[in-house]
Amino acid sequence: MAYAIDLAGKTALVTGVANKRSLAWAVAKLLHRAGARLAFTSRRLAEDEKAKAKLEALVKEVDGLLLPCDVRDEKQIARVFQALDGEFGRLDMLVHSVAYAPPEALRGRFVDTSKEAFQTALEVSAYSLIALARGALPLMERAGGGSLIAMSYLAAERAVPTYNVMGTAKAALEQIVRQLAFELGPQNVRVNAVSAGPVPTLAARGVPGFTHILEVYEKRAPLRRTVTHEEVARAALFLLSDLASGITGEVLYVDGGFHVTAF
Repeated sequence: MAYAIDLAGKTALVTGVANKRSLAWAVAKLLHRAGARLAFTSRRLAEDEKAKAKLEALVKEVDGLLLPCDVRDEKQIARVFQALDGEFGRLDMLVHSVAYAPPEALRGRFVDTSKEAFQTALEVSAYSLIALARGALPLMERAGGGSLIAMSYLAAERAVPTYNVMGTAKAALEQIVRQLAFELGPQNVRVNAVSAGPVPTLAARGVPGFTHILEVYEKRAPLRRTVTHEEVARAALFLLSDLASGITGEVLYVDGGFHVTAF
């Protein structure tokens, strides 16, 4: 029996699209292809007119709704879900692809991480999943359930040079995924994470030594290559869809098998 992913009549909120190379955008394109109605958030809409124009053009390609949101601001988050309630009346899927740490926290020694940098990284990259889930829950309950995914990385469980406090944030993010999965399961809301191998996004290229990380994956991953944006997006689409209806609290690795290797 063949199975197809049909998301017609369903709605999704996608966070973290910065440009067409974003993993979040790769996920959004597949959601759109499957028939979902899409909304997007970005904190850059009120800060950068050039970035705003580019985002508006991207979102127009999938006939989506673009909303301003700084995930550190509870009031802005509340306005996003009010807008979704007015536009869609429900929410079926949420993609958390937001991560940030001050650049200086990724260049120096981890032991020199400032309290301010630590708090910023954890608030934006991890706590925001809790805040977004809280806002999404009433709309997902109205839809009869829902699915959330968060984008993670192997640094959540291993030491990765220069990734520093972002590894701490990803570890927190994965624990939040498990705790939310436990708590929201009775409402038929599933929460999972995709741990992606390194792909060339704007954010990834801001990590010192990123090119070297790609080379290491190509040599050591069982598939002897890195993964593509679309491979990561297909895994996300699976977890968001009813094909994964029995899966929650999971971290799905899409890294060519690199996470299973010791050498």
